[in-house]
Amino acid sequence: MSTTAPLTRPGVLVDTISASTTANVALVVGAAAFVGALAQISIHLSFTPVPVTGQTLGVLLAGAALGWRRASLSMALYVLAGVAGVPWFAGHASGAAGATFGYLLGFVAAGAVTGALAARRHDRTVARAAASMIAGEAALYAIALPWLALSLHVGLARAISLGFVPFVIGDLIKALLAGLTLPAAWRVVERSSSENN
Repeated sequence: MSTTAPLTRPGVLVDTISASTTANVALVVGAAAFVGALAQISIHLSFTPVPVTGQTLGVLLAGAALGWRRASLSMALYVLAGVAGVPWFAGHASGAAGATFGYLLGFVAAGAVTGALAARRHDRTVARAAASMIAGEAALYAIALPWLALSLHVGLARAISLGFVPFVIGDLIKALLAGLTLPAAWRVVERSSSENN
């Protein structure tokens, strides 16, 4: 009878630090606040109700760094606190009304997707990290665009032209930035770890 050691699941970036409950709570709250801060980088466009913001970059980074559970909790906290009145949505807004609320709900899915892919080591190389960020953005739009269509009483094609097409280049840039950041952070962690051993 042969025995093999159980396979260990690869961790995400924050698994390299303390795993205490206090640390996890701080990470979840901190990531929500980070996305809230990036939401204040907001440019309103005249032809669409959807602003250009820094939120998506924060969601992608938080998802990959925290893993799917903490990222989902963090983005859910971000949304729920904003609905409850914390003015940290784009332009210091809060509440659940509006055509862009689907994007906020999509953040939960985007965080979960990028976190799940990071746990499978998709955050270790630039190409795979960028691809996982694009997958996270796809999950976001899968929720955001139908919500936008329903809110504006337009067809899905019109919602895509209002809520996706103007943002493709910016989203690709955000995915690339996040895709560059995570592998670089892992190299720093691995270098530090090897120096301490």
